[in-house]
Amino acid sequence: MSDYRIRDGKLPEDAEIGSSFIFGLQQFERAMEDDRRVDATVGAEFFDVLAQRVAEKQGRIFIAEDASGAAIGWAACFVEENEIYVEPDLRRFGYISELYLVEHARGRGIGKALIAKCETYFRTLGLKLMMIGVLSRNTSARRSYVAAGFRPYSEMLQKLL
Repeated sequence: MSDYRIRDGKLPEDAEIGSSFIFGLQQFERAMEDDRRVDATVGAEFFDVLAQRVAEKQGRIFIAEDASGAAIGWAACFVEENEIYVEPDLRRFGYISELYLVEHARGRGIGKALIAKCETYFRTLGLKLMMIGVLSRNTSARRSYVAAGFRPYSEMLQKLL
């Protein structure tokens, strides 16, 4: 028996949880990329944007909770559409926009379980493709995503001006 469960997120009830996870991810990623905001309002600001995307793009939020009911991670996903040059049956795809676990919950398979919930949801929509982004320097997350069946697809490079 697992020591966590995954439930459907509820809006707006889970806004504070989502905002705290966004802030946590910003802090984590700041060590890899110095363009990440870590001010007090970034979590709430981006949660509002994310909640709108979830609502408008057939999205879902999944919350992982420990045995006591405390939120320990989440995934937010929605449907995106690729460019016209992509084959029509692969043009619409499921996109995992957010995936985050608090530090003590990492390495226990919870992230993989959250990805599986998103995949199951996308399959119910008849989608044939799912994508997730990862920072180049986040090698741990990249290894986890590859282990979950993802493969490299595209790479974006940046140059500061």
